[in-house]
Amino acid sequence: MKIRIPWLGVITTLVCLMVISPFLVIVPVSFTSARYLSFPPQGFSLQWYQKILDRPEFTDAFLFSLQLAAVTAVVATLIGTLAALAIHKYNVPGKGFVTTLLMSPLTVPSIIIGIAALLFFTRIGLGGSFAGLLLAHILIAVPYVVRLTLTGLSSFDYTLERAAYIMGAKPFNVFWDITLPLLRPAILSGLIFSFLTSFDNVTVSLFLVAPDTTTLPLAIFSYMQETLDPLVASISSVVILLSLVFIFLLERVYGLDRLFGTNTQSH
Repeated sequence: MKIRIPWLGVITTLVCLMVISPFLVIVPVSFTSARYLSFPPQGFSLQWYQKILDRPEFTDAFLFSLQLAAVTAVVATLIGTLAALAIHKYNVPGKGFVTTLLMSPLTVPSIIIGIAALLFFTRIGLGGSFAGLLLAHILIAVPYVVRLTLTGLSSFDYTLERAAYIMGAKPFNVFWDITLPLLRPAILSGLIFSFLTSFDNVTVSLFLVAPDTTTLPLAIFSYMQETLDPLVASISSVVILLSLVFIFLLERVYGLDRLFGTNTQSH
């Protein structure tokens, strides 16, 4: 009897192990009692998590990253949702070009976006400012909102809107009472994904930050240039935990299978 080996499953498992293997090292190392990075960790201690609060550059950067990511998520969700509705519902001229333009940040390397944003914002006087950093983060977050909203619209039943119009409902009431509730899972997922995109970004932020606008990922990066101790692992573990929480919310609200196109059925 010939044994068939599911090579696709084997390869997928190996790739997943390679992706998560750094997490399997970073998190245990953050609990070490040693004063240097070592794996396996020596002893067990929470001292490195306690020391995070003793470093104002990390706490300030964390709060700033939360603020930046929250504003980015709200603005990007508003722009991306309206853009997706216009693209999907109306036969606007140049629809294909507009769609390609909105999704183009996904195809352009982040370092190119960062350099271009630095040159442009410096020329118009926004270099090193919160506004410039915010605009750059909105630029890279909008495509995810557009994609998720378009996915939600792919199974949208427009007969409900037409029935509401026939019954005499006004356009705003139709949007608020019918369209928005049906698209709420996709919109909330876009909000979460854009928040994560902004909060975890390093490459684009590297070109646009100033001393008073440093994000947490860049604060970690700068700290690693000077010192490499378990404090880096503890901060990284906090970021990983926060990302996992939002990914869990994304799965509960929308479903990762729909996000990656493996399940197009509506929830």
